[in-house]
Amino acid sequence: MWKFDPPGPQSPRETESLVDDLVGAGRGAEFWRDFRDRFITGHDIAQIATEGMNHVRLPINSRVVMAEDGTLLGCGFTLIDRLIEWCREFGLWVVLDLHGAPGGQTGTNIDDSPHGTPELFTDRRYQEMTVALWRELARRYRDETVVAGYDLLNEPLPNEYQDRYARELVALYREITAAIRGVDQHHLIIYEGTHWATNWSIFTEVWDANSMLQFHKYWSAPDRPSIQRFLDIGARLGLPVYMGEGGENNLEWLYTAFQLYDDCGISWNFWPWKKVQTRTSPCSVDAPDGWADVLAYSMGKADRPDADVAWRTLRDLLDRMVLARCTYRRDVVGALLRRPPLRIPATGFGFGGPGVSYHTSGAARPLAEFRADDRVTISRSPGAERSELSFDHTDGSPRPAGDRLLVALDAGDWVAYEVRLDAPSRLLVHIGLHTEADATPPTVDIDNAPMNVGPDGDTLVATSGPVGAGRHLIRVTGRAPHTLLAWLDVTPTT
Repeated sequence: MWKFDPPGPQSPRETESLVDDLVGAGRGAEFWRDFRDRFITGHDIAQIATEGMNHVRLPINSRVVMAEDGTLLGCGFTLIDRLIEWCREFGLWVVLDLHGAPGGQTGTNIDDSPHGTPELFTDRRYQEMTVALWRELARRYRDETVVAGYDLLNEPLPNEYQDRYARELVALYREITAAIRGVDQHHLIIYEGTHWATNWSIFTEVWDANSMLQFHKYWSAPDRPSIQRFLDIGARLGLPVYMGEGGENNLEWLYTAFQLYDDCGISWNFWPWKKVQTRTSPCSVDAPDGWADVLAYSMGKADRPDADVAWRTLRDLLDRMVLARCTYRRDVVGALLRRPPLRIPATGFGFGGPGVSYHTSGAARPLAEFRADDRVTISRSPGAERSELSFDHTDGSPRPAGDRLLVALDAGDWVAYEVRLDAPSRLLVHIGLHTEADATPPTVDIDNAPMNVGPDGDTLVATSGPVGAGRHLIRVTGRAPHTLLAWLDVTPTT
């Protein structure tokens, strides 16, 4: 969120220590109070609702609502209540997510663990505090219809801990569930798997009939094989599946991944809404002058800035966090919701299977790392290096032009892409091809209505007649052997 790279601060505790080091504890306390008043406000919630989202997932650090001795902190619950009221006003639900449990559930930076180990599973006192905290959350919000559910532990037990403490996690999940159901019979309970929520081996039975299973997805192939295990376990247990965190990637990945979730009937939450100096979130906080000096000092690459200068930098950063001063990246939201204008990767055709999302006579030389279950020929650009295929584009940069993923269509083969319009429009579609210039171009239709197709420099351009608001399918059909499709740029026009 802050763009601190190791060995700079990674956890909330470490970030708080850096701020105190820069400007003193008194100013540090003032900074964090103002941060919580500015980073997310009612304007952010209104914008999320305007974009068509239906819920927010609220990450809770236990230190904000519970002291080290287990005393509940009213000021922390006031922050939760404030968010709930904003969401009530703008028609959103809230998922309460215990992102940092007492003692730490991961032993990594994200849980704010005091000593870098998952002490939640080795210290009974921390377990009792966690159960008590969830009992109190359930008591407070048992009649609150804006709250959609309780996400018990964010990404518990990653890496070497996923097997070591798996039994302890199951026991704690059961204990928390019993505590919640002692005061709240109605709200949804959400369980995450181990190892960044991707290892679901602990889910062998249903612990609560009103529950949901959650996985997270980053930096991996956006295709059905990568999530099939979650679909299978959810179906076997008869429980819904939730992709509770995903993002941090380029626009092509976002378009494809979130198409996948929708086609598979998976509820989802994009993560995160806002960061400093980013291309991968809807809101980018533009770093102020002096922020580079703070970053350099945090990593031990420069001397500590003067305290007053650092304070001005931090105050400027706070001012830039409000939504009105952020750079708003509509292309990120557009990719999530397939809302033009957007670029669709050729490999982002739907996940409805043959006859729905594509038609081919068969896939030749399927790309084993991506969409190998679909009978569509996908290849890398001619001349691309034969290195391992990567989907790790955390800075939002597109796949290099020399390593695009292409769809090959023979005559009669077709692939279909989804777009969604908020208002009636005509559509202009530029199509990038890796095909000989004199090759017969493909045909293009929208909702089975032919589009006019003609050359436009190095691309084909297809134009539609008027189409209404809602969901539409753009279909590209090959008319010659081995038509190589690279991308579609879709733009609404009047």
